[in-house]
Amino acid sequence: MQKQALNNLQELRQTGAKRGLVISATGTGKTYLAGFDVHQFSPKRMLFIVHREQILTKAMASFKKIISGDDADFGILSGNSKNTSAKYLFATIQTISKDSYQNELGADAFDYILIDEVHKAGASSYRKTIDFFQPEFLLGMTATPERTDGFNIFELFDYNIAYEIRLQQALEEDMLCPFYYFGVTDYEKDGHVIDETSDLNYLMDQERVDFLIQKIDYYGCSGNVPKGLVFCSRKEEAQRMAELFTQRGIPSAYLTGDHNLEKREQEVQKLENGKINYIFTVDIFNEGIDIPKINQVVMLRNTESSIIFIQQLGRGLRKHPSKEFVTVIDFIGNYKNNYMIPMALSGDNSRNKNNIRRDTVDVTYISGLSSINFEKVAKERIFKSIDQVRLNTLADLKDSFYKAKHRLNRVPYLLDFEKMDSIDPLIISGKEKTYYHFLKKIGEAEGEISEAENLALRFVSVELLLGIRPHELLLIDQFINTERNNLTFSEMKQLFDGLNVYYTKDTIESAVHVLDLSFYEKGTRKSYLASRMFTLTDRGLAVTDNFKSYRQNPYFLKLLKDLVDTGLAKSQRYDITKPLNLYEKYRRKDVLRMLNMEFKYNEQIIGGYTHSNQHFAIFVTLHKGKDFKGSLMAYEDEFIDESTFKWFTKSPRTLASQEVQILKNADDWHIHLFIKRKYNNKDNETDFYYLGELTPIEETIQQLQKPTTDGKLKNVVELELSYKIQ
Repeated sequence: MQKQALNNLQELRQTGAKRGLVISATGTGKTYLAGFDVHQFSPKRMLFIVHREQILTKAMASFKKIISGDDADFGILSGNSKNTSAKYLFATIQTISKDSYQNELGADAFDYILIDEVHKAGASSYRKTIDFFQPEFLLGMTATPERTDGFNIFELFDYNIAYEIRLQQALEEDMLCPFYYFGVTDYEKDGHVIDETSDLNYLMDQERVDFLIQKIDYYGCSGNVPKGLVFCSRKEEAQRMAELFTQRGIPSAYLTGDHNLEKREQEVQKLENGKINYIFTVDIFNEGIDIPKINQVVMLRNTESSIIFIQQLGRGLRKHPSKEFVTVIDFIGNYKNNYMIPMALSGDNSRNKNNIRRDTVDVTYISGLSSINFEKVAKERIFKSIDQVRLNTLADLKDSFYKAKHRLNRVPYLLDFEKMDSIDPLIISGKEKTYYHFLKKIGEAEGEISEAENLALRFVSVELLLGIRPHELLLIDQFINTERNNLTFSEMKQLFDGLNVYYTKDTIESAVHVLDLSFYEKGTRKSYLASRMFTLTDRGLAVTDNFKSYRQNPYFLKLLKDLVDTGLAKSQRYDITKPLNLYEKYRRKDVLRMLNMEFKYNEQIIGGYTHSNQHFAIFVTLHKGKDFKGSLMAYEDEFIDESTFKWFTKSPRTLASQEVQILKNADDWHIHLFIKRKYNNKDNETDFYYLGELTPIEETIQQLQKPTTDGKLKNVVELELSYKIQ
């Protein structure tokens, strides 16, 4: 990693760049990397700026190993040391930002300056210092360049990212100590669970302390003798917890922002020497502290942000001969921000709830020897948090937008978000219907389009951006990239053959009917008809007068091309040789489209199932909840075991009903099951997981009566279905 970064820095300077940024996860050797770059740059004088005095001595020692030279060449400028003449000067920002020292040194004093933890550079002391000194090269180093205060670190360094390695990649490269993360259930008493508003006395309850110690002992640590950092929510909690642990024979101390440097260093020394087992802390140690012997990190607080979570996790990730792994024990209470935990661990910034739920259950995204485990109740608390939070507010969308803009130095488009692993473009399109509408709302549109053009973009955004099939998008792309007005069926086949894209006759027919809008039920079709871009002919597909007009607007074409490219990027996750992919999510109309079924009624009327073209699609919401208004009857659909599903038809239905007759004679039919975990009125989710094909167990088909919400009895048919061997 360091060799590659050093090469990149050298090449960057050869282009004439005066500034560069290195983004490197905690524990991946940023200080040594900086020392190597100073060595290859060979400056007349160098300035190393940090925000905490306790870091200076270790940083200077690292540089000495690399650069060598006389001790007199190295010096510290801080509250406790006033060396200003050293060739290699290590200074705190608090000292170097003072007018007296800047005037004494002069603007041209250093030809190489580097700033550690440079994400803090939005502070006035940093800006003042950066503006004053005029080095030949300025290097910034950080693990977390994304800020919540709106300051643009990327702009400060002229958008020159010399190298970047994040936590996941660092683990893959075996640069960090493996960690075992355990998301455990926090203390509960008399039905009350720890939350953001919990009384301080409850946090320090004697029974809770016993509970915490029991859990910490159970999950253990490398070597069985803990050297742990415990992150608390309040200063009083940290102090009292340290006292209570000590009273129970577990020597502990506490540190907060109120303690001076000398006290902090004393307690860290005690921890490293084994005189105490834990340091309880709040407000400090999120970053800028190096205690390699830490073998246990305990979290007793709400997750405030993904950035802080990773910073605290990172305190234990430095490798050291005394440990083989780090144990991370996260006590999960009834916090609103629990959804941030899987986001932080996976590095998923999509704000897509489906992804966050998946990352809570399927933790294979973590690399190497590290592992992630959630206790059952802790997992349920995370799910509850995901269900309750809104991740698509305008504030959320704007935050993701400006983070991307800060990095790119231009207006980002949907494909940028997709490539950067940023917010899922589907979140924006789902909230604002078109990206243009969002850009207009925040004052970032780079052109103007008409309402008709925006409606055309809305069609592609809502219907095709999911990328479940690339064919429609590829056909649109042909009309964007060329001036042609027609595309024959034969030419479509040639196009797909040339791109090595799998297709069938049904696929092509379905795609052109989607683009022509003839696939859609009358309500949906009517909503798009005024801006229809394509029409079906005897020979294939032709552009409408609408599209000929839209094509004269370069900004419209740019937005349309962005949608097409983003949808095609999303389509790469699907196996298009199959109409449906197991365990992917689909809306009802997507299922009809992929199976070339009839779309006669809107999705609300389709409800629990529909059938046509030898396909029978069943849509089930397992846990409907008290707010569910879509049914007059309580259906008790459920999995009986791993291979059998019990299901009820709509009411009123009898054994003579058409759909029941299909199910009783289903040899020539494909019966598909789609499941939604629960009804969530807040999200208004319309997509279902595809769980594969099933076969009715004929002897279980029976007609019975069930009560409706108005107290009447109505006929319904119950049956069991078993999974086909896939």
